[in-house]
Amino acid sequence: MATIALVDDDQNILTSVSILLENEGYNIRTYNDGAAALTALTAEPPDLAIFDIKMPRMDGMELLRRLRQQSSLPVIFLTSKDEEIDEVLGLHMGADDFIRKPFSQRLLLERVRAILRRGEIVNASEDGAEGGADVIARGKLTLDPLRHACSWEGKPVTLTVTEFLILQALAQRPGYVKSRDQLMDAAYDDQIYVDDRTIDSHIKRLRKKFKAIDNDYDSIETLYGVGYRYREA
Repeated sequence: MATIALVDDDQNILTSVSILLENEGYNIRTYNDGAAALTALTAEPPDLAIFDIKMPRMDGMELLRRLRQQSSLPVIFLTSKDEEIDEVLGLHMGADDFIRKPFSQRLLLERVRAILRRGEIVNASEDGAEGGADVIARGKLTLDPLRHACSWEGKPVTLTVTEFLILQALAQRPGYVKSRDQLMDAAYDDQIYVDDRTIDSHIKRLRKKFKAIDNDYDSIETLYGVGYRYREA
């Protein structure tokens, strides 16, 4: 079963969430502050991490920022804050989902299952399958879903699971418009609700990552009021 890391300074939450997930068969590792978690998550990445935002020493946002410098590990944020800016900032930094405290255990479990299902493409080539027909090549872009690998002009681009699925949905049919709802369906489980701003934030982060390699990158087009499409080569 998958390994999940929990990072929260509230021992009650660590205990209750650990019991919930262990009862579902997941392997659980717990940390009570971001600084202690960073070293462990970098040295031995789990399949999914759940971070509290407000923690001493190193908060969840800073932990995610440092982690994203070298890892695309899926991350769910737990937050008791009400400010919308926290969620927007977290998505820009690479969070995969947000759950507000207090939360139901059923909701958390559904989100965990959904993200791990999406993350199965990362391990799809463990049986030694070779890349082939499933590889998507669009001009300078190459996507290999079996290996969760992305490159632009031969240079690797590190994407989260959500970013990869959105880009894959767009690149599969260049020139065809994908609405935000269609991109939500491609990247999220049908039981998970996200709003338009979530998709927009993911698109902005995708563009930023490609522009860091190629400042002239413009392959993802916005059609205001309609959605997005991948530019035909």
